[in-house]
Amino acid sequence: MKANILKLFATSILLLLASYAFAKRRPNIVLIMADDLGGRDLPTYGNKFNEAPNIEKLANQGMVFQNAYAAPVSSPTRASIQSGQYPARVGIFDFIPGHWRPYEEVIVPHHEVQHLPEDIITIGDAMQAEGYKTGYFGKWHLGEHEVAHLPNERGYNKSHMYNGGGYYNPKFVPDYKSSKHKRLSNILTEMGVDFIKESKEEPFFLFLSHYDVHVQLDADKDLIDKYLNKKKHPDYSCNAVYAAMIEHVDNSVGVIMETIDEMGLTDNTIFIFYSDNGGVDNRYDNIPLLGGESTNVYPDEHPLRYIATSNAPLRGGKGTLYEGGIRVPLIVRWPGIIAPSSKTEAIVSSVDFYPTFLDLAKGKNPEKQVLDGFSMVPIWKDNIFDTEREIFTHYPVYHHDQPMSAVRKGDWKLVENLVTNSFELYNLKYDIHEMTDLKFSYPVKLEAMKEVLKKWQNDTKAKRPLPNPNFDPIKRYEWGKNPYWN
Repeated sequence: MKANILKLFATSILLLLASYAFAKRRPNIVLIMADDLGGRDLPTYGNKFNEAPNIEKLANQGMVFQNAYAAPVSSPTRASIQSGQYPARVGIFDFIPGHWRPYEEVIVPHHEVQHLPEDIITIGDAMQAEGYKTGYFGKWHLGEHEVAHLPNERGYNKSHMYNGGGYYNPKFVPDYKSSKHKRLSNILTEMGVDFIKESKEEPFFLFLSHYDVHVQLDADKDLIDKYLNKKKHPDYSCNAVYAAMIEHVDNSVGVIMETIDEMGLTDNTIFIFYSDNGGVDNRYDNIPLLGGESTNVYPDEHPLRYIATSNAPLRGGKGTLYEGGIRVPLIVRWPGIIAPSSKTEAIVSSVDFYPTFLDLAKGKNPEKQVLDGFSMVPIWKDNIFDTEREIFTHYPVYHHDQPMSAVRKGDWKLVENLVTNSFELYNLKYDIHEMTDLKFSYPVKLEAMKEVLKKWQNDTKAKRPLPNPNFDPIKRYEWGKNPYWN
């Protein structure tokens, strides 16, 4: 009995010390974001083919989110992180420059500007203002043609933006010299390591934005061979190139974790792993998705030339508002604050990073800039969250599906088709597959959810498609160049 009392007392002291430390210090923040990594691609989320031991280690040391959301494509998620606003509000609701089908049934809206608007105070700006040293390395996709729109002009002390060239001949702005034929993921990791070492004496915010696992798929041959020879799982696509790219990202996570440990920064560093949208089951334009040195890994007509991953049991994938397109992995480690090997059912979104980081930095919300999210710190500390949280997604363009808008509120989800003006109602607790439309079974719930979505659309001035006078049923699926690209 005495031993138990002493143990309880010691635990209480540790919790008090952790709370005191939280109150006094401002932690470093590392955010590593993968590109197009699906919500069910990692072993941590049940995948039985892909390998990611470092991300698994991160999960064992931190918290795994089961209901984390992003926009269905790249630029909107990135814009929401930088602005703290839903893509519909900030005005970047599709990838830049945006999809365009000139002969479709409706004309989709366009971005007013093809970059993050100048009046937005970015999360980089906000963290700088609170004394953080900020670094951004990798894919930006928020305006790349004018210096004023690049990350080093939008709140980041040091940055190298990936500017094309593929995985083995990457280009950067500003230019970055590295070993010839060094893989992009390794170079970005190298940048991150250097930034941590340079910033160790002050609070820092590192945003490491990978291009993996975006198409065209390309990876190191030895890793590809490893997965080609691995036993396949019957319920998954098991694309060897895709699996190898996940391992490239995992290696990056491992190196950054090791660097933080070696620098003695682990206990005062929040480590976050996230993805910008759901996984790509196949390309929207239905062409092969292998590229670079991996073009011929699978022979002609092999299905895995066209299939990157499966998001099952989630429906759909990138470019849709079904769960496979917007539910993504999110793992957070904060020693002494977040319980190891913990999980949460909290519903969170990309708009939550901005208020969370401000909370950590003890900063103030920017004036005249609405923040749509909420701090995740109560979730991290005590797993406290609103079970009826509302999360919105608006994607008024064609991609893998028709233009849609959606809201999740608690277990319920409403999807609005912006072409037909029809609705679908799902209960995600009992139907994660989104296969059973319950709108006729729950008419009262349908109307309540419609009211919630409509109010939000009005508040954010969410743009909607308009009828197309040039609609051509024969040519409707043809893709064209966005005429608003500037």
